[in-house]
Amino acid sequence: MIGVAAEGEAANTEVLVGGMVNAGAVFRRGELVERPAPHNARALHAHLLALKEHGFDAAPTPVRLTADGREQLTFIPGDVALPPFPRWVLTKAALESVGNLLRRLHEASAAIRVDTGVGWSGDLADPAGGTMLCHNDVCPDNVVFRDGRAVALIDFDLAAPGRPIWDVAMAARYWVPMLDPASATALCPANLDAPARLRILADSYGLSPRERAELPGVIEQATETCRAFVTRRVANGDPTYLQALAERGGWERWDRMQTWLAAQRETFTAALLH
Repeated sequence: MIGVAAEGEAANTEVLVGGMVNAGAVFRRGELVERPAPHNARALHAHLLALKEHGFDAAPTPVRLTADGREQLTFIPGDVALPPFPRWVLTKAALESVGNLLRRLHEASAAIRVDTGVGWSGDLADPAGGTMLCHNDVCPDNVVFRDGRAVALIDFDLAAPGRPIWDVAMAARYWVPMLDPASATALCPANLDAPARLRILADSYGLSPRERAELPGVIEQATETCRAFVTRRVANGDPTYLQALAERGGWERWDRMQTWLAAQRETFTAALLH
């Protein structure tokens, strides 16, 4: 998220804009970020602290929960891109740094036991489940950059147990991006080579040959999960998602995107394996 001065707020307070779920409710006060606490905040805070213990220092450090249902975490300085995404966040170097950062996250996460009794978010969770806590929302809005390279991940609200490849697939949707040309043009600079960029992400993360063969199908599955998430939000009358759906082409866009992904499956598989 990026900082914008909030009218009527104290001089040392900024409202951080970006994202959809907590839009307008996230503030920076000095070196702290204060935001609505998710229902499983205590478990998420424990996980963030455990990540640091296992060498991953590229995430906010939880500070405390407030009496009025908010959480405080350390602020991570840097640049966060918002849609439509600028070219600097979609360079080859930026993409490679995202793959490297996600790999570092997973190496630390794999060493942390996941408490299955916690009510982890089911919104974007891997339907196959898993033993590692995935971020599930590694989109440009949630990655902090410095000097053109990804240095930190924020907003773990949608984290849930899953497979590492699921997190890679979710990230690929945004960073390649895995969108039909018309949808991609609305969000990203023109002329991005999706198969080549998918290969770059796989290489920088270090996917195995088996995982590379599986990735296009998992991306299609992740897209279905994201569509179901939007469907639930719209059915519940969420104004943010209703507006976004209308502005981005409605359900026709989702149909077009899913058809394109299925049609390009062999092309993506060939790019990953050869």
